[in-house]
Amino acid sequence: MRRAAHAGDRARWRSACAGAAGVSRRAVQLAFRRHRGTTPMAYLRRIRLARAHYDLVRADPRQETVSAIASRWGFASHSRFTARYHASYGMPPRETLHA
Repeated sequence: MRRAAHAGDRARWRSACAGAAGVSRRAVQLAFRRHRGTTPMAYLRRIRLARAHYDLVRADPRQETVSAIASRWGFASHSRFTARYHASYGMPPRETLHA
C-alpha cells in the first residue's frame, strides 16, 4: 500500500486501502469523508505535499532540485506541484529550498 501511495497510482492505492480494510472502494471514500472531511486522494495528496515540504526544508539546494523532490513524491506536473505548494505554504517551493 505504501508503494502505491508513494508512486501516486490512484487506482492501486484505492484498491490497496479497500483490500486492507476488507471493504469496497466506495466504503473507503465514504469513511474518509465522514471521519477526515476529505477524499482519500486529497488526503494522500496532503501527505505527499507535507513530505515534499519536509524534504525541501532539509535539502541542500546545491544537491537537490524542486523537480526532483516533487517527482520523488509522485507529483508529475511541476507547475501543479508549485501551485499546490504555494497555496499550502504561502511561498513557492524554490524559496523553501533556498531558505
